[in-house]
Amino acid sequence: MGILEIKNVSLQMDGKKILDEVSVDVWEGHIHALVGTNGAGKSTLASVIMGLEGYRDITGDLFFNGERINDLSIDARARKGISFGWQEPARFEGISIESFVSAGMKEKNKKSINAALQQVGLNPDEYLHRSVDTTLSGGERKKVELASIIAMDPPFIMLDEPDSGIDVGTLKKMAEVIKALKKKGTTILLITHSLEVLKLADHAFLMCNGTIIEKATADKIIPYFENNCIPCDHKNEPTTKGVLES
Repeated sequence: MGILEIKNVSLQMDGKKILDEVSVDVWEGHIHALVGTNGAGKSTLASVIMGLEGYRDITGDLFFNGERINDLSIDARARKGISFGWQEPARFEGISIESFVSAGMKEKNKKSINAALQQVGLNPDEYLHRSVDTTLSGGERKKVELASIIAMDPPFIMLDEPDSGIDVGTLKKMAEVIKALKKKGTTILLITHSLEVLKLADHAFLMCNGTIIEKATADKIIPYFENNCIPCDHKNEPTTKGVLES
């Protein structure tokens, strides 16, 4: 069953078509990956799904659990269960990690906050009263944001470049958390151009120049990363540089 259905979605910004007739179904309880080179339109599509300002003037339709959500605000979509982990988590000077993690919880309690921090590998005794600011490393900020999402317990999570700016140890912890979320029935959409992140997914959508050019199991998309591109009839020519450089 598709928890999220994207039907023929297009978006123009500054006179340029950024998304072009995108249609995908995200299946409930699975890990999906939206993959492609930098600039393919992946983060733009995630922003459209979340309903961010500047990304709402679309053609086509978005359905979440069968309900059309085109006209819903960001907050309304969040209340429906759509959550978004940013590539570059925000800093909030003066806000404690405890307050940040608990902000979206339906029922705030210390036990659940502690459990969320522990799940991402952060000791509550060390982190609860620290601030979400520049004193945290990039990896710590990613973990704190993921803990806040876990604490909300949403049915659908999008993670934009979850491996960006983190070390191997943190990526391993992220992978453990993503697998644990799937096990409890959470639907996850990973926005990435990383082979290691793609390997966590069950299914993948390959995006190029604002459109979806392939939908398949993750293992069938892997050759794209190994060979820079996969055979297709798209008008763009394969890059002569490595995928991560394009």
